[in-house]
Amino acid sequence: MPEYLTPGVYVEETSFRSRSIEGVPTSTFGMAGRTEYGPVPYTLPNGGPAVLPGPTLVTGFTEYERAFGGLRIGGADCQLALAARAFFANGGRRLYVSRVFPFTRTGTGTGTGDPIDVPRNFASVSLPAGARPLLRWWARWPGSAGARISVAVAFRRGKNIVVTGADNQPRLTGVQEGAAVETAPLDSEGQPPVLGDGTAPVPGKVRVVVRRADGVLGYRTDQGGFAPVPAGEAAFHLTLAVTVRLDDRVDVYNELELDDLHPRSVGNVLQAADPTDEFSLVRLETVPPAAGTPATPGALLTALLAPGPAGVHLEEGGDGRQLAPEDLAGKEANPDSLTDPALGLGALAEIDDIAIVAAPDTVTLPREQQKAAVDHLIGHCEKLRYRIAIVDPPPGSSISEVRRFRAQFDTKYAALYYPWVKITDPGRRPDPGAPPPVLEVPPSGYVAGVYARSDTERGVHKAPANEVLLGVNDFTANVTYDRQSVLNPEGINALRFFEGRARRVWGARTMSSDPEWKYVNVRRLFIYLEHSIEKSTQWAVFEPNNERLWASIRQTVEDFLFATWRTGALLGTKPEEAFFVRCDRTTMTQNDLDNGRLICLIGVAPTYPAEFVVFRIGQFTADAQRS
Repeated sequence: MPEYLTPGVYVEETSFRSRSIEGVPTSTFGMAGRTEYGPVPYTLPNGGPAVLPGPTLVTGFTEYERAFGGLRIGGADCQLALAARAFFANGGRRLYVSRVFPFTRTGTGTGTGDPIDVPRNFASVSLPAGARPLLRWWARWPGSAGARISVAVAFRRGKNIVVTGADNQPRLTGVQEGAAVETAPLDSEGQPPVLGDGTAPVPGKVRVVVRRADGVLGYRTDQGGFAPVPAGEAAFHLTLAVTVRLDDRVDVYNELELDDLHPRSVGNVLQAADPTDEFSLVRLETVPPAAGTPATPGALLTALLAPGPAGVHLEEGGDGRQLAPEDLAGKEANPDSLTDPALGLGALAEIDDIAIVAAPDTVTLPREQQKAAVDHLIGHCEKLRYRIAIVDPPPGSSISEVRRFRAQFDTKYAALYYPWVKITDPGRRPDPGAPPPVLEVPPSGYVAGVYARSDTERGVHKAPANEVLLGVNDFTANVTYDRQSVLNPEGINALRFFEGRARRVWGARTMSSDPEWKYVNVRRLFIYLEHSIEKSTQWAVFEPNNERLWASIRQTVEDFLFATWRTGALLGTKPEEAFFVRCDRTTMTQNDLDNGRLICLIGVAPTYPAEFVVFRIGQFTADAQRS
């Protein structure tokens, strides 16, 4: 309570409103799997950099391509990229990607305890090529795509930056510590020489600018000391431009400096852990000398410029070992180590906004491992409670095979869709006169896009069914009326073609044997309600547990459910028929109060989809009585 100690007028703010509950997002999609390149946590051995990115948010397929690459990994299709493309094409807007990379390690096992075999995972090239390199370009992310990266470095020579001060002493101007300059003697008339960008810097004339304790700029000596600017010399500022190419992608970094003292140095801008461009492809490493003094600035600059305008290609690298179900599952972060982050689905668990998850790479595993991978996906959703999984059937499944696959699971937190879809291969150019190349793709990405589109247009209470699939040429199997009569009761949602009505999602059931949680939209509606109430009532923790708090809780939840009812998400012609909220002495005993428990009982009547629309028609005569 405020204290009133001095006589006067006190103006105080108060609130007469109940606290509101804000609905959580329901259309955010999360996927874990392999990509061509892109952010993945790793720690290199022997004091190498620790790069620990979390799942990356992308809001369009162009952004996905910049972060994670294209539609193929080595010679195989990238199922996660194809699913991301399908998600955005069908109305999705927010996607979190947790890249999974099964590192090749130096030991004989596959455990994370063995150090990473760096050359077999990361492409690199040394400068200059030879036994004693000074610098090394590395692919920032592991994968065979690194061997397609080329790096070219060019320089630009600025104007003379030596000026004469009031005390007739030469001084440097317009540069910071770490800037590289090329010195040259003044001509007979005391003027700086004319040096064009076509003339390569002389290594012995390249110096690095440092600052003395009194703020005066000078040159760093070979021993690391300070040398003042000598009279009779000009100094030309040298800046670098780095061009990185990977297929059709070109990244250009201009106005870079040579030495790491400068915040815009090549090593700082293109570092591994926290570069200026979060999706940069390369990093620059200065190779420590085996013995003696470090390399001179001139030698480092010469090594960078030696490949010329064509640049240099990175070499080696690889796509790791074969993927296993445990790689997709990943793990939670180690609470005792900041360099042991969460991986795979475990990393997606740290993103609270995700409401839909999938792992398209389950279809790339051997048949005997696919169930284990799907179990990890379902376990992820059941543990977190506030998300639902979209499960892909094995490739080439017949009606009988997909029924056997479905029979292995019983969960209210996942839905299975059948069959796969056929699309025009986006990664191949069709030959003139030949039929377009066709690719078979698992349906999870398309269905996730339909979920997101339905949520945006209608709401999470609307069953994500009877919705058109966009970007689909055909299905790998024809699900007819009679075939779906077998699949639908078992919780296998069909994708079907209807003449004149396009290709549609024609099912909305979960993989649960519990009739209370038979429908996807009911499960997702309760996820939405539960998550929204939990997030927006955190203010109640440690409040005095009395009638005033109970009334506030009741009012807050009732207002939220009333707004939900008005959207058509709940049954009933009036609020009393749609929901009830009780939080009083009838829901709590004295033992609950003594142990600090507030118990609020909420009941809602969800709307179920009209899965079977029945019209009964009969004949009657003109004089017959209508019933």
